Amino acid sequence: MALRFKNLDGSGPQPFSSIFKWAVADKLAGRRRKAPARAEVPRVEPDLALLATPPATGEGARLTWLGHASWLVQLDGLSLLIDPVLRDAISGVIRRNVPPGVPLEKLPPITASLVSHNHYDHLDLPTLEKVGAPIVTGLGHAPVFRGSGLGVTELDWWRSTQVGAVTVHFVPSQHWSRRGLNDVNEMLWGGFVIEGSSARVFHSGDTAYFEGFKEIGLRYPGIDAAMLPIGAYDPAWFMRRQHMNPEEAVQAFEDLGAARFLAMHWGTFKLTDEPLDEPPRRLDAEWTRRGLARERVEVLPVGGTLTVRHG
Repeated sequence: MALRFKNLDGSGPQPFSSIFKWAVADKLAGRRRKAPARAEVPRVEPDLALLATPPATGEGARLTWLGHASWLVQLDGLSLLIDPVLRDAISGVIRRNVPPGVPLEKLPPITASLVSHNHYDHLDLPTLEKVGAPIVTGLGHAPVFRGSGLGVTELDWWRSTQVGAVTVHFVPSQHWSRRGLNDVNEMLWGGFVIEGSSARVFHSGDTAYFEGFKEIGLRYPGIDAAMLPIGAYDPAWFMRRQHMNPEEAVQAFEDLGAARFLAMHWGTFKLTDEPLDEPPRRLDAEWTRRGLARERVEVLPVGGTLTVRHG
């Protein structure tokens, strides 16, 4: 079957031989890096009273890290979720290392849930059904939500939709998609630029480093905060085609021309071979090496909140 979607550079998913080598052959041969399945990752209790009321028009965007790639984004009187995965485990198999930043039952009312792609650590159907908000996602995802009662808006790359007063743009990422046995790249993956009256923020979704960051920065200048992944990169020979390491994430940040870097996609689920708590140390070292201003990078604790606005 021909793949429906490809990356901007024409590439598709990893061949099965590479997946088998990493997941089975290298593991049996003892060639994979060993690291504990758990680690201490900072978490704070969220300010639920603050989160109950989104910022009004002109008050910027409030960003709360829920763990992994999950965020609560609040602006212009709306509360949005991005890639909410708030249960104790992915598909009942990979356990959380740290509880969600805000428990599902304590979230404020959600206007829409934004889903970057269909991998189970980004699209958790039981979480989305309990939230009950309409879905904004890439092309081809409607079958996942059939029977859920959730409305679905599908977008191609560079297309936009309105959620209240907020504009949501779907932008490319360098990744792939699969949810079942026979649906490789049948659903489009990507990231989001969320634009309100006084803030513009970017969430990359899952992505390798690619030239597309420069194009996103050119099309959407003045990004106030870029939520970028820094984990799930080891071993590099296998992961670099689908995930960034911290050094590549800093380059992506500079390509975007964003004002602030917010780290994500680390510390929550043990998906790859590096230690769960290693990515922030590498990020800090790269930030220092490049001589970038410290106030421009944030490694929030799970449950931590930051407000950004233009200027």
